[in-house]
Amino acid sequence: MTSSSPELLLSNNGVFIHETAADGEDDILRAGKICLWRKDEGIFLEWKECAVEDTPNRETEWTMVPHTVSYVNGSDKVSDCLQVQKKKTQQRAPVINFDIKDMKCFKKSKKSSKWKHLVFILRCGTTYPALHFHNGGTKMLIEELLKHLTINRSLHDNHLFLVREHDPQALSKSFDELKLFEKDQAGDIITKFFQDPVTATIGGFSKVTNFLRENLIAPEPFPSEFPAPSEILPPVDVDLGGLEMNPLEGTEFTLISTRDLPARPVVSRSPAVDSELWSKFMNREGQITDVDVVREAVFRGGVEPHLRNEVWKFLLGYYQWDSTYKSRTEQRKLKVDDYFRMKLQWKSINEDQQSRFSELRDRKSLIEKDVMRTDRTHSFFEGENNPNISVLYDILLTHCLYDFDLGYVQGMSDLLAPILVVMENEVDAFWCFAGFIQMMGRNFEKDQQAMKNQLFQLQSLVLFVDPVLANYLESHDSSNMYFCFRWLLIIFKREFSFPDIMRLWEVLWTGKPCKNFHLLLCLAIFDTVKTTLIENNFGFNEILKYVNDLSCNINVNEILCIAEAIYCQLRDCRDLPSTVHNILCLSTGAEGSPFQPFPPTHSDEQRTEASTQSSTKSSPERTVTRAANRAKSVATRSLHHHNCHSGTAKEPSTPDDDSIEILSDHMDLVY
Repeated sequence: MTSSSPELLLSNNGVFIHETAADGEDDILRAGKICLWRKDEGIFLEWKECAVEDTPNRETEWTMVPHTVSYVNGSDKVSDCLQVQKKKTQQRAPVINFDIKDMKCFKKSKKSSKWKHLVFILRCGTTYPALHFHNGGTKMLIEELLKHLTINRSLHDNHLFLVREHDPQALSKSFDELKLFEKDQAGDIITKFFQDPVTATIGGFSKVTNFLRENLIAPEPFPSEFPAPSEILPPVDVDLGGLEMNPLEGTEFTLISTRDLPARPVVSRSPAVDSELWSKFMNREGQITDVDVVREAVFRGGVEPHLRNEVWKFLLGYYQWDSTYKSRTEQRKLKVDDYFRMKLQWKSINEDQQSRFSELRDRKSLIEKDVMRTDRTHSFFEGENNPNISVLYDILLTHCLYDFDLGYVQGMSDLLAPILVVMENEVDAFWCFAGFIQMMGRNFEKDQQAMKNQLFQLQSLVLFVDPVLANYLESHDSSNMYFCFRWLLIIFKREFSFPDIMRLWEVLWTGKPCKNFHLLLCLAIFDTVKTTLIENNFGFNEILKYVNDLSCNINVNEILCIAEAIYCQLRDCRDLPSTVHNILCLSTGAEGSPFQPFPPTHSDEQRTEASTQSSTKSSPERTVTRAANRAKSVATRSLHHHNCHSGTAKEPSTPDDDSIEILSDHMDLVY
């Protein structure tokens, strides 16, 4: 049987993919053409990149084609305020071509958006980049899709549209497969309905219930021994996340209700710290007069790109806040000497020595592989024989000599790259990177204790802040938060564009407004995707795929505002569970108490001592109380009571390389 040629149902030029460029550069706009094709295999939606010059310059025209409506949009007018970048880049345009029956849902832009755009999400969790219709055409595309699919608007999100395959026979097929009626009963079912509609209807639904109970719901195994009461009911002092337990007087029952958080406030961002404001923070000698005010200003608005070279050195502990212009000059001379002394140590090792130094060989090999694939699409690192790649390599290997106990772990190159871009100096980048690793280097320890603890803390926060989402994740084998592993490991490096991750990191480095603020950023991202996950009934694999596809498609200012608003809710919440209080270390009375998202930065002398003792330090002991309360048809997840002072902890296991993709470019992640 010969296949027929594809039939064009819709075509629209002037559909762009927006890519965020580095600071100081215009965003990259990939011009393309969207088409809807009818093929033998089905109906396919396709977007192809095309040169701007190839798109005709005329008004939008929609024309009729025999036997079908074919929409051909030829306009390609671009606003004068936006410049299309034609600079070549090594990054390839994304391939968008899928059967519309594989589509799970799509998102439509808000009315306030400059250009209307659509984001398509497949049933496997794949999320394509937003397609911006500069010349309009979203309405026509949706109308054409409605001819072939059943599309319902979400009840919880007006901009989310759920897709169901259009099949008029689906309902009857479903009931036939259920075999609700015997063959001899099928002929008179309608007669029975008209004679006694109530009995016939209830009888039919009872058969549906019996079918589900007998075939779909697995019976719980009968226990060989009845568990002790202490194993069924949680202790009195256990925090039940977002639940509150109140015994009813005169009865044996307990009233379980949800704890309502205060209303979420509207939070806005402030302008970034500029040169004029930064100069006001210093006295004549160059000392910062009020560190807390500086941290607050950076937290509220970040730092202007041209100032990062100076401000980041304070945030990362390279310079002390009370240092003067003169002391910083003298200190930098010592830093330069220290760096090149350490660099010379590995530079002077000859091949004969290296042949008997397997650990150094392994680390050099691992670093060499990583630097060759770190941010190679960024202008600072792109191209063959780029000297900046060599600098990246030298800094990472020198840091192995600086902190040999920690060594090198894949992912560290991701943390160094933005710092090197900002500093544009090998020595300065090294010491700032060392300060960053000192803050969160425990993420890379082989026992993964820090990562386990953060996943557990995130689970506890979700359980209290959003019980609905927590229940959904629990029922879909995702309550372990493994899909957030990459977020926490390299502090969202892969989730935001290069300029945005610089803004996000400098906000986190301030230590404001509380400890572990990066976990609230996770909650903020959940807040933006919760409806999509739940209404599409994504399982673990789909959630993992969907979360990975969010990379570089998250609005950093929006996430920061939501995260701060969640913090305000928790700060103002009465009867805050001790679990949440301990995670965020919320102040209970002392004003101006320092908050740290990571361990505080050590001084220069302390940093060297800390690096040599890192392998002998024992991780803090923690107390975790697990409890489970099971009732008919409802299972309440294991809940943990966290105490950061004493006791032992039973932590959830983290994924290994065989169970989850942690870094998309580093499939062989080493710990």
